[in-house]
Amino acid sequence: MNESEFNKKIKKAQRTAYQAAFATAIATALLLFSIYYPTFLVFKNNETQLSTVTLDEDRIENGIHVRTGLVDAEGLMTVVNNCTNCHSSKLVTQNRMNAERWNETIKWMQEKQNLWDLGENQKIIVDYLVKNYPPKKVGRRMQLTDIEWYELQD
Repeated sequence: MNESEFNKKIKKAQRTAYQAAFATAIATALLLFSIYYPTFLVFKNNETQLSTVTLDEDRIENGIHVRTGLVDAEGLMTVVNNCTNCHSSKLVTQNRMNAERWNETIKWMQEKQNLWDLGENQKIIVDYLVKNYPPKKVGRRMQLTDIEWYELQD
């Protein structure tokens, strides 16, 4: 390769480098512009109207408090206001207990978990839980009948 061909290739490489630098500068400028002006849209429709949706946090549907999934009954809001501040309502409903066990659990939460004194609300809460989420009777499944058993061979 002679010197004139070499110089042509160098100039071509310089042009390519300048073009790449220019494209990078344009892309960087567009990126910075979109970061600092995120509401700028190329396809912006000026007729778009925003609508707000308000959700009723204490809505009841089909006898169920929608936000928590708890049964709508007397004492519901006392339970929601006192129990779901610290934990999920699922924790309440999965621990089905009688009144004595609920009172013991509340006492434990007050001693170990810094639960506040519930005062008169404790009876309302325990009554609600015992009525709507009583302990489930869990036992063994029914015995299998009419089964043809066979001997296992060694």
